[in-house]
Amino acid sequence: MSQKKNFFEKMQALDRRYIYIVVALAIIIPLLIPYNSKTYVTEPTENLYKKIDSYAGKEDRAILLCFSHDASTMAELFPMEVAILRHCFERKVKVFTICFMPAAKPLMDYAINTAKEDYAVQSGIDYVSFGYKPYGLFLPIVLGMGDDIGEAVDTDDQGRKVKDLPIIKDGGITNYNEMNLVIDFAASAAVFTWITYARARFGVNVAAGVTAVMAADNYIYLQTGQLTGMLSGLKGAAEYEKLVDVFATYKDKNGKPAPREFSKEILKDSWIKLSDIQNRSHKTARIGMNAQTVAHLMIIVFIILGNIGYFISRNKGKN
Repeated sequence: MSQKKNFFEKMQALDRRYIYIVVALAIIIPLLIPYNSKTYVTEPTENLYKKIDSYAGKEDRAILLCFSHDASTMAELFPMEVAILRHCFERKVKVFTICFMPAAKPLMDYAINTAKEDYAVQSGIDYVSFGYKPYGLFLPIVLGMGDDIGEAVDTDDQGRKVKDLPIIKDGGITNYNEMNLVIDFAASAAVFTWITYARARFGVNVAAGVTAVMAADNYIYLQTGQLTGMLSGLKGAAEYEKLVDVFATYKDKNGKPAPREFSKEILKDSWIKLSDIQNRSHKTARIGMNAQTVAHLMIIVFIILGNIGYFISRNKGKN
């Protein structure tokens, strides 16, 4: 007569299709029914936020966002792009965007259109998209913008002369002296080129928005100060979303906009309810992090149970 199997042995024999179903539900349910969770903000994210916020309301300061990815990494990079654009539009920071990949152009447009839904910003005045430029022009443009942006990038994505746009003329933005922050969003080593040429040659501040798997390659540049800040994967996007909600888009008791300066004390005591945020694009990364956390916990549980079951079965076999 066979011995009755215990719980761990049953888990060993469990049809793996049931495991796939449980993990799928662990991802789907938090996405459909968001729950509140604590988001801890790391120093590289803080530094990037503070750098951008230091340009708030300054006519003679701007930042450049370079989109160096396609749709395959959109889940991690798109939320951080929208969060940074929201921050800039809310705090009246001038923005330039550019890409050197054809597949990145629609993503760049999508990010801008998503972020500006809540703001009365105008192309050519508050922001400018340089559009897609062939990769063969990457170095000439990167180096050329150190001397004259209007010469390096002759026209924007609407065919307008860049040097004649109000954002350039009214603010006196000519080169990296004014456009003194470049953020590269990539799933590759694209940011290294900005460090090698733009930072080394002109001293421009460079930051990165990268997929989680690429983050380790960039930490050395954070430690040396060659990167001003970095957003790492969906976690970095969730952190930046929180900073924007806590400080940039903060409203007083009367519901009027009252942006606050960055403060670790305020950040420590702030609790953001996802249910209070109506626009889903403002909380995309945090919802995604919830689903990712639950799925990871489920996988860890299955790994532990599987290993316990394996050693119990092995010991029984020896006896």
